[in-house]
Amino acid sequence: MKGADTMATLEQVRRAMHRQPFRPFLIKLADGTAYLVKHPDFVALTHRSELVFVGDDEGFHEIDMRLVAEIETPSSAPKSS
Repeated sequence: MKGADTMATLEQVRRAMHRQPFRPFLIKLADGTAYLVKHPDFVALTHRSELVFVGDDEGFHEIDMRLVAEIETPSSAPKSS
């Protein structure tokens, strides 16, 4: 991916993180792996590199944004009970 594509993806993550009201979103990698961000407290961006950290039931995942294919907000977010 080109640098401009990566910056757009970082901006997409930022917008999804700060959306009000927050809606869970997926970070989809080029290899088909997807990480669900259920809450804004479980995602962080680094300022000096192109990394995103996502926490889930399995722990924390370090994601290289150059491998991100898509940021998706599912049309029907899972409801918490």
